[in-house]
Amino acid sequence: MELNQISGVIVDSSLKVHSAVGPGLLESVYLKCLHHELTKRGLRAECEIPVPVFYDGVHIDTGYRLDIIVESEVIVEIRSVVEVPPLFKAQVLSYLRLKQTKLGLLLNFNVEHMKDGIFRIVNRF
Repeated sequence: MELNQISGVIVDSSLKVHSAVGPGLLESVYLKCLHHELTKRGLRAECEIPVPVFYDGVHIDTGYRLDIIVESEVIVEIRSVVEVPPLFKAQVLSYLRLKQTKLGLLLNFNVEHMKDGIFRIVNRF
């Protein structure tokens, strides 16, 4: 699958999860529901993947973890917040750079309509 197809399935899956469980729950609930939905649709989705930092030739274990990476291509960060500050988008971009991937989705489930909580972030290398 190409990136746009993968991201389309992720977005559709997030809409289904949001429709089923609604806003206002913990991020961990959405993560588990979305992971289930993605695997049910045949995508390889891995949760809570460590993100090391390499600085000055040294591997630094930072404790950062990606919420979900789909098909080793698309990073998905899940939030359940009233507002999405620019820092959350910058965090996804940093993850994209560290993992050397091109596309990330920031999904905020604490919205009335899920379409308002979807942010696409592209790493232009």
